[in-house]
Amino acid sequence: MAAVPRTTDGDGTPVPQRLLDAATRLFAEQGYDRTSVQEIVEAAGVTKGALYHYFGSKDDLLHEVYARVLRVQQERLDHFAGMDAPIEKRLRDAAADVVVTTIENLDDAMIFFRSMHHLSPEKNKQVRAERRRYHERFRALIEEGQKEGVFSTATPADLVVDYHFGSVHHLSTWYRPDGPLTGQQVADHLADLLLRALRP
Repeated sequence: MAAVPRTTDGDGTPVPQRLLDAATRLFAEQGYDRTSVQEIVEAAGVTKGALYHYFGSKDDLLHEVYARVLRVQQERLDHFAGMDAPIEKRLRDAAADVVVTTIENLDDAMIFFRSMHHLSPEKNKQVRAERRRYHERFRALIEEGQKEGVFSTATPADLVVDYHFGSVHHLSTWYRPDGPLTGQQVADHLADLLLRALRP
């Protein structure tokens, strides 16, 4: 009977987390297609058996790099959307938060958008569905404000969503932590731009 891989290493870090951290670093440095499973397990200090116990393939690791960020963003969006506050504040908070959380996970975002085409068709479809759910929840906030007359209806809500998330997805190509703007400052600027575009 095969031994079940340890769930943590010597310092208490869960093995799946070690694998994800190693994969994220290597994918960012070398690219997804130039990183081997062997390099990932060596960097994580685990065996191939451990990787295949927690993740079925390198493809699964790539998916999880993105999915873990999206899960956090979805939970936070649900929180902002459900707040007892004016729609303008809820949308601004949500719009700024997705910028901050993307910047906090810039390697993950960069890896994913550079390497998404490597995912299997099934995983690709799954990711698109997860991202669509997020965008639909965000769009619902815009539509709520448009129905209340707080936001302009001149531009369709779908286009407004694409406008904001186009900026978010582009962050990994230019944002630098040691640059002139903090993540929060960039988030505030982009959220304010969004609200200005929506004002009647």
